Amino acid sequence: MSPAYVAIIDSGGANIASLLYALKRLNTKATLTTDAAVISAADRVILPGVGAARDAMTRLRDGHLIDVIRQLTQPVLGICLGMQLLVDASEEEDVECLGIIPGTAKKLPGNTSCPVPNMGWCPITRIAEHAVLSELGDGTYFYFLHSYAVPTSQHTVATAQHANPFSAVVSHENFVAAQFHPERSSVAGEQLLRNFIGLRQ
Repeated sequence: MSPAYVAIIDSGGANIASLLYALKRLNTKATLTTDAAVISAADRVILPGVGAARDAMTRLRDGHLIDVIRQLTQPVLGICLGMQLLVDASEEEDVECLGIIPGTAKKLPGNTSCPVPNMGWCPITRIAEHAVLSELGDGTYFYFLHSYAVPTSQHTVATAQHANPFSAVVSHENFVAAQFHPERSSVAGEQLLRNFIGLRQ
């Protein structure tokens, strides 16, 4: 079997260089693109994102990528804001998102012991089985940086804790998404990316 080819959808924001480098360490060919044909033909697709949901959705809409993403049948991984773009909507500026995974991203409640944004290393708790978390058990730490999160639901695979529990990993059909940054999460993040690349279609 030939190595998987990964298309990274350019929805704006930072951390793309870190993601490309993380995939390079896994000997995986990847390209940053807004080309619908390249995205549709890729073995795996990653939707990353850092920043505001409205700006990212505007970029996807202007690139005529909304329906392209909705119609993908290969494994797709959303990362951080990319996870929030995959749900129905975000409270951030009340924006309509892709509507692929049911849910609405909501502002994290903050207090003196749980400031917003949630920034740093947090452990996850697995509540369902998914191959993307193979060899990653309860209590595995990942790096988070976010002010909005998707509440827990039937699509939640793993949770993390801020003031309240929230979805750290969600999945629906061929789509899976992580609120944390695997490309910044050391060995655990590398394992998750390795698992994603190896997912069966």
